[in-house]
Amino acid sequence: MENAWFGRRTYRSSDWSVERLVELKHRGRGTVSLVLPARDEAETVGGIVARVRRELVEDAPLLDEIVVMDSDSADDTAAVAREAGATVHRVGDVRPDLGHHRGKGEAMWKSQFVTSGDIVAFLDADLVEWGTHFVSGLLGPLLTQPGVSLVKGFYDRVLDLSGDGGGAGGEVSYEGGRVTELVARPTIALRWPALSGVVQPLSGEWAVRRDLFSQLSVPTGYGVELAVLVDTHLRRGVDAVAQVDLGRRAHRHQSLRDLGAMATELLAVADRRSGLDRVSDRVELRQFGSGEGRGAPLATEVSVVERPPAADVGAQEPRAGGGTGRAVLPDGLEGVIGRC
Repeated sequence: MENAWFGRRTYRSSDWSVERLVELKHRGRGTVSLVLPARDEAETVGGIVARVRRELVEDAPLLDEIVVMDSDSADDTAAVAREAGATVHRVGDVRPDLGHHRGKGEAMWKSQFVTSGDIVAFLDADLVEWGTHFVSGLLGPLLTQPGVSLVKGFYDRVLDLSGDGGGAGGEVSYEGGRVTELVARPTIALRWPALSGVVQPLSGEWAVRRDLFSQLSVPTGYGVELAVLVDTHLRRGVDAVAQVDLGRRAHRHQSLRDLGAMATELLAVADRRSGLDRVSDRVELRQFGSGEGRGAPLATEVSVVERPPAADVGAQEPRAGGGTGRAVLPDGLEGVIGRC
């Protein structure tokens, strides 16, 4: 079944020109918001925003807004992004009545409260080898295929081992990435084999229809990509998912220990969607040092919190005399938000 899906729902970014996509969009196929979740990405976010704005807003009006969700950056990420032409929101300042968590998924979830597009596209803010076809390519299936609700990007993944952002000193290309190959792909094969044709299930480049995204529970961390993929399949069927070949992508390297925490988040996502819910929203991951610290235990607390569907979260209640107070929540949701 997955092979048949691959043939039906796999595209190349070159299948549509930007001009064609703009024409379709202006025929009423939907407005588009581009969101970049960012934390300490001052070195790269400005160039990404400026290029996207120039090519997909000014030269060709494909995007309606470019929004950077700044996740408590300690550098000049917000100022650089704003100067480049993005609308910038500090994640903790968006719906403060709902609390705040660290994590990529949190930034994506809260972006729903400050964007307006019928389609929301996400682009990582640490890219060093990319093109604006990363954005336009993702929009192709959504603007041409009414049955498609989620589009995932895939690419030759070039891992920058040099730390200089340019790959000098050597590049290593992986089929999908270490966590993808060792955790995500085996988990999908065991639990949701209909999704086995998805080349990059953890791709940070993806686009989704707002009416679907607003109905989904969203992990606050790195589990967001797997959760949205699986939930789209479970809610709307495998043909609601499409994928687009974006060519080649490079970004900075993460340590193996950091990837252990990411893998833990993914397994928690899979457990929840298999009916194995956890009592706690935190997991203690025990790892061990090497070299002079060989065998020394290193404990990391991994958050596996999930936010409720944005559509189920009430409007923010105005305070007397201006400002806002607590959220007005639908019946039964108070307990859910309290755990977030």
